[in-house]
Amino acid sequence: MMSYPIQVICEAMSGELMAGDPSVLVTAGVSTDTRHVSAGALFVALRGERFDAHDFLAQAVDAGAAGMVVSRVPEGCDPGGTCLIKVEDTLLALQRLARWYRDELGIPVVGITGSNGKTTTKDFTSSVLRQRFTVNATRGNRNNHIGLPLTILDTGEDDELCVVEMGMNHSGEIALLCEIARPHIGVITNVGAAHIEFMGSREAIAEEKGALARALPEVGTLLVHAGCEFAEYFHERTLARTVTVGNGRGMVRAEELHFDDDGASFQLVADGLGSVPVRVPLVGRHMVNNALLAAGVGITLGLTLEEVARGLGAVELTGGRLNRFQAGGVTVFDDTYNANPDSVKAAVEVLIEQPVENGGCKMVVLGLMAELGRFAVDLHREVGRHAAKHGVRVVSVGEGAVEIARGAGEVPSAEPRHFDDYREATAWVKKALQPGDCVLFKGSRMAAVEKIMNEAFPRN
Repeated sequence: MMSYPIQVICEAMSGELMAGDPSVLVTAGVSTDTRHVSAGALFVALRGERFDAHDFLAQAVDAGAAGMVVSRVPEGCDPGGTCLIKVEDTLLALQRLARWYRDELGIPVVGITGSNGKTTTKDFTSSVLRQRFTVNATRGNRNNHIGLPLTILDTGEDDELCVVEMGMNHSGEIALLCEIARPHIGVITNVGAAHIEFMGSREAIAEEKGALARALPEVGTLLVHAGCEFAEYFHERTLARTVTVGNGRGMVRAEELHFDDDGASFQLVADGLGSVPVRVPLVGRHMVNNALLAAGVGITLGLTLEEVARGLGAVELTGGRLNRFQAGGVTVFDDTYNANPDSVKAAVEVLIEQPVENGGCKMVVLGLMAELGRFAVDLHREVGRHAAKHGVRVVSVGEGAVEIARGAGEVPSAEPRHFDDYREATAWVKKALQPGDCVLFKGSRMAAVEKIMNEAFPRN
């Protein structure tokens, strides 16, 4: 964030300066965590179901915060020389500040949403755009009503572009994020069953994701997969130009696609611009789709195909996104960051295509998939069946995942296994897998499947 006097920030968030010098400069950005407050920063005291940052104002003062944004002043609080801004709602104040700062920046913003692949697409997009521009992008999982404002506020005066993820699990959330970020370019990765517990249907999920399409200006660009069943739906609901991408089809496409042990290679073809060879260090057709969306963003912003190809090849993925490593002769795929039915199936497709030596085993270790509501039993069984019918050995872990093994058990000779305890699962997996085998670990964050992976196959 650029430096501003406290008074300017106070006005931007419709606050009241209760204490301190209005000319004091905020020079070190905005934080909502006292553990990461730097001298000169603005601390925003948020309240949640299990915490209230107003209880930690003393730590912000001790850290040298230039100002604190509060909705109440705790008894005995001594701000010292720290400015104190009082607002009715600190979260709303944070969002107002980010919305105001977005105008101050005056740079293009790329917004990325979808049921799966947001983070991977963001990583590809950032890598492509950094071939020419200085870019700020969402870090970690900061893609919600708190994280997105912080990402906007993290953008500095030297940044030429901002790339933001937009996550949701309830209706109306994407529209709010668009109101704050006001993207020029929108990317919708896909529409799946993630968060269907709260949304009720894939059509409702498409309507929510479509808020990004509706928010784009007439001079903007929307990128979607040519094969998405809602592609036309999104096209009809945006004023922006629509660009389709895909494997073998679309305005930006991959042709001559080939996978090997080290990744994927293809010809990147863009209508009217020609083609260029691309090599990405990742496997999976869904990963190529994510790369094509990023390529479309780069082309939209004027990069050459050679710059796009270089950026795609240099991508560094956020942890837990289908990263592959070797351990004791076993090929391990780490896709433990999160899981929903569509992302599990896509990851299993990668495993299916993975070659194994001497008739080795292909195994998937799955935890529960969250936020599926009344659809949970059917969707868990569906992913189990999907893996088992392609010859993948299915292991489910945790009480909420037992339906995965039951679904796999519907396939003759599948022999799935289920463990309620992750320690028992770890011991069994270590014994069952041999050199030449291949295993995929995947589950929602609460499933803690990464514990099994890390204990069974520790990385040095």
